[in-house]
This record gives sequence, structure tokens and C-alpha cells, in this order.
Amino acid sequence: MRMLLTSAGLANDHLEGALADLLGKPYAEVKVAAVLTASLGQPGEHGWLVDSLVELRDLGWSALDLLDLNGPPRDLVAERLRGADVLWVTGGNQFHLAMSIVRNGFADLFRELLEEKVYVGTSAGSMIFSKRFDERVADLLGDLPDLRLLGADTIEPPFGLFEWYIKPHLNAPYFPQRDGAWADRLAAQADFPLYLLDDGSAVRVRDDEVDVVSATGGWRLVGPQPSR
Repeated sequence: MRMLLTSAGLANDHLEGALADLLGKPYAEVKVAAVLTASLGQPGEHGWLVDSLVELRDLGWSALDLLDLNGPPRDLVAERLRGADVLWVTGGNQFHLAMSIVRNGFADLFRELLEEKVYVGTSAGSMIFSKRFDERVADLLGDLPDLRLLGADTIEPPFGLFEWYIKPHLNAPYFPQRDGAWADRLAAQADFPLYLLDDGSAVRVRDDEVDVVSATGGWRLVGPQPSR
């Protein structure tokens, strides 16, 4: 398993280098499938998505495919995911992403591909792998409005791979409420390991090894120490 779970994509050279290390070959030899589903479940202005896709393209991949899990027939989506070296899953509404994976029967496929491919998550794309991906934690983190936007009050983990959870955009100017006081409150309340990532940091997973790559040091780990 090779994963780079970022807050805001490859925001600096440290994160680019971490991905290059996970790949073991130049970007120019790599095919990427970018899954946009989470972003399509989030209303409002989407210029940020366009900007992030331009930045992704400009990294110089051999091929860049764009996918929505709710779009083409399932077999076609599966074929395109299998044909990529990197699964790049964008930000947006993490609950829409998780529901789309389950509703379309992609959970087992993703588990299989996680053993073969490199996975890069951005924001919502980094949040869906925890055993704690449920409505209780959504409430703790202030994410219930994003769940209720979809007409739901409960959510189940699509994978449940890790005890720890990721919450992105610590101290990001576009989320002013996610400041130091917010992090302190979560530190006092979380009964599970919670990575609060700033936009210059990412959690890196290589099989059973988990660490944080950061150019800024602006991330925090609160709650109990993770066992994995």
C-alpha cells in the first residue's frame, strides 16, 4: 500500500518528492486517473478545482484521465482506474465521495487497487479511509452540514482501514475557523488519533509504516497515539 494523503495536493517540493519516492519512476512515465466525484458533490464556486487540475496537468504525466464514479458505466470506470498508475482523488464533499464508492460497488475494487497503485488524496480524498468515518466524528469536526446536504444523517466507513482520521486545512486562510483554538478544542475532545493537516503537509502510508511529510511543521496529531 502506497498512499500520500494530502490537505491541498502537492503544495511544495517536499510533497512532490514524497510522491516521486512512492512511485519509484519519473512522472513522465506515469498515468494518472483523477477522480473528481467529491468536488461534484460540493455546491458553490469551483475555480479552485480548475486551478488544481491545471497544476496537476503541469506536473508532466504521460497521461491524465478525469473520472466521476457516478458517470460512465461501472465496468468502464473500473477499466480506466485499472489502467492508471496513480489514483488521484480530489477534494470536495467527502460524504458524497464515500457514498458514491459504496453505491456504485467500488469499495472492493478500491481495496484491490490500493495494493497495486499509488493513491494520492486531496482534502476529501484523504478523509475516507478511517474506521472513524461516521456521523459522530462528523459532528465533532463540524462536518454534519456536508452530510445533511446529501439528505443523510448517518454515514458508514467505506473502507475502515485506519484507526486514525485526517482533517485537512488547519490554519488555512479560506477556513478561518480552523485555527489554533479549534485544534485545541479537538485535542481535548478526540478519543481517537486525529491528524490536523495544514496545506503544506500530508500523511504518508507505505504498507504498515505511517508518517507525516511536511515543509511547514504546521500540522498537529491530537488524541491518542495511533497504532497504525
